[in-house]
Amino acid sequence: MFGISPLGWIHTLGSLPAIPLALYMLARHGRIRPRSLPGRFYLASMLVGAFTVFLVAHQPISKGIAVVTLACLALGYAAGRIPGLGRVAVYLETLCLSVSVFLLMVPTVSETLRRVPDGKPFVTDLKSPLLLGAQGFLLALLVVGVAAQLIYLRKRARAGAGVSPA
Repeated sequence: MFGISPLGWIHTLGSLPAIPLALYMLARHGRIRPRSLPGRFYLASMLVGAFTVFLVAHQPISKGIAVVTLACLALGYAAGRIPGLGRVAVYLETLCLSVSVFLLMVPTVSETLRRVPDGKPFVTDLKSPLLLGAQGFLLALLVVGVAAQLIYLRKRARAGAGVSPA
């Protein structure tokens, strides 16, 4: 079904929970909160997806995205624990984890458009205007979203409210 191998299904179903978890945290908190329960489940799901890419991907770019994703996750989840970062930690954490969501969504949208509906997908060419438009839209969401997150964090810091790292 959809031309996905059994290992591909493990990759897909293992990483799938990261999407609603990310949407929940972004809607509720305006960012991925790594030390929250949903944040821990997000990390687990992202790790399953990122590590299994090396077993299922056929294109070198997929492995590159996985490496960058793992780096973003490592830095995003470690930022609050790195001595000396101080107030910068929450900004670094927010930026890295937002980029991880972007790196999750680009292949998710691309693969969905290239596989659905089964047998007659919406997109058959990587240069399809629909696919390029969807990827451009995700990039615009990343730029606008990160800018809004950083402005919000800055306003909270100026107001003295601080930002909870959880």
